[in-house]
Amino acid sequence: MSSAWLLPEHIADVLPAQARRVEELRRVWLDAARGYGYELVMPPLLEHIESLLSGTGHALDLKTFKLVDQLSGRTLGVRADATPQVARIDAHLLNRNSVTRLCYCGPVLHTRPASPHATREPLQLGAEIYGHAGLEADLEVIELALEGLLASGLSGLVVDMADVRLVQGVLAGLGITVLDDATHEALVSALTTKDVATLAELAGQGALAAAPHAAEVLTSLTTLFGGDEVLARARALLPSHPLVDAALSDLAWLASQWRQSQPDVTVGFDLSDLSGYAYYSGIRFAVYAQGHADALVRGGRYDEVGAVFGRRRPAVGFSLDLKILAELLAGRQGLAVRKAVRAPWGEDPALRQAVRELRGQGHTVVCVLPGHEHDVQEFDCDRELAFIDGRWSIRSL
Repeated sequence: MSSAWLLPEHIADVLPAQARRVEELRRVWLDAARGYGYELVMPPLLEHIESLLSGTGHALDLKTFKLVDQLSGRTLGVRADATPQVARIDAHLLNRNSVTRLCYCGPVLHTRPASPHATREPLQLGAEIYGHAGLEADLEVIELALEGLLASGLSGLVVDMADVRLVQGVLAGLGITVLDDATHEALVSALTTKDVATLAELAGQGALAAAPHAAEVLTSLTTLFGGDEVLARARALLPSHPLVDAALSDLAWLASQWRQSQPDVTVGFDLSDLSGYAYYSGIRFAVYAQGHADALVRGGRYDEVGAVFGRRRPAVGFSLDLKILAELLAGRQGLAVRKAVRAPWGEDPALRQAVRELRGQGHTVVCVLPGHEHDVQEFDCDRELAFIDGRWSIRSL
């Protein structure tokens, strides 16, 4: 029998120092989003399962915890991603015709961890723009993501870009209009993992086998990663098609704009990376920091996200896990102990008034309870409130 205090696997308490770091980051990001005009929404943790898994949310089925509502008898789901919920809010509750900018921050729950050391309870923060199909919206969300990471204290950022329209255009350029679901899924997986052997095998089967040069073209996609030269090589290697041309032009324009606003950020391309293919409808991006293998921020355009709710609106946004970001920053910067004022405990009204005034000014004031004068805690008291010359004043320790 396990101990009552043990938590489920990949579920953990967030202790004071780390919780403080997470909360500070939450404020940094939400303040940055508000500076761009984003409105904060707070979707519920639970919803009817049909709503959570509708449309693009079906990809979340295996990640979603399910339970029965004792009030209605219906199946509920614990959200594994907040984006479908925000799309529902935009479509049904706000129902605006104008551009809508929304942000959110809250826990999500996954049935399985994304990686061996990942939590199953990320703290997801995201920002999304609804109602504008132009590249200006794509540019804005990535600029907000970069600003948030820089304001968090990170440097050496790398933006990796791709566009899911490329594979659609490549297939159309090869004369392939329809692929069965199994072949299409296998093709996307092989391109994303750069599995050349599987690509060659797929190119010899079904509709792909009838397309001249299918193996050569699909294999060339896996080599298209790197800097700006990738886009020029792609124009030479890939079939000419409006979707291919639009995707490459859009990638080039966004890269040039980001370099102007954030010249210290490295911009690269990986044109065969189709992560989230079923979800995204255009540009997708991931932001990395040096020394951290996994992407810190992922986002892109997902114009179909609101269709299932009756309003197909252009949509683009990003999300990240603040817990992962906090752990990364703690490892790089250390968790500095916050400075505070130590104050004696007492019934003196003047003492209590002095403590209230200091707290009102933004100071952390730790009152030492009787018998606990030597307790060790998170706050480093570098000053104290002392009775000097007939009044309560701060002095250095």
